[in-house]
Amino acid sequence: MTDDHALATLAGGCFWCLEAPFQELRGVHAVTSGYAGGDTPDPTYEAVCSGSTGHAEVVQVEYDPDRISYADLLAVFFALHNPTTKDRQGPDVGSQYRSAIFTHDDDQRVVAEATVERLADDYDDPIVTEVEPLETFYPAEDYHQDYYANNPQRAYCQVQVRPKLQKVREQFAAQVAED
Repeated sequence: MTDDHALATLAGGCFWCLEAPFQELRGVHAVTSGYAGGDTPDPTYEAVCSGSTGHAEVVQVEYDPDRISYADLLAVFFALHNPTTKDRQGPDVGSQYRSAIFTHDDDQRVVAEATVERLADDYDDPIVTEVEPLETFYPAEDYHQDYYANNPQRAYCQVQVRPKLQKVREQFAAQVAED
């Protein structure tokens, strides 16, 4: 990461469902699937899926804040998942699929908390998104990186990831990078 790039670490269900849509955005340089928010050092996918590590599946988004703001990333994040379901997104159930924003500094915390507060009236149920400081990020195994790009025909990608990509392309068209 260079001085003109920043990081955002977000959990909203399966990391595959967040990775591909964030990769579409202007100003996003890299998206890494991984784990955060737990107690187990160097967790594996199998351990995280067991629910025993306390980690959430997350994406860490490296972005240029001069091209896309943290607030804009959060707008996309909230459009991609249901922040009112505790420990569940679609077919994925467990604390590893919780909604969380892992902040990198106080400025991000302020923006995240204000975003949650501002969006609260947009939902019938309370927002359960956790906002907490990032302690450690662990990149996921290599086969999880660029998962949709490498597996677009897999059923999960077709049913879960593809509609999220389409939503970003339509709802955030002005922020989607040109091919």
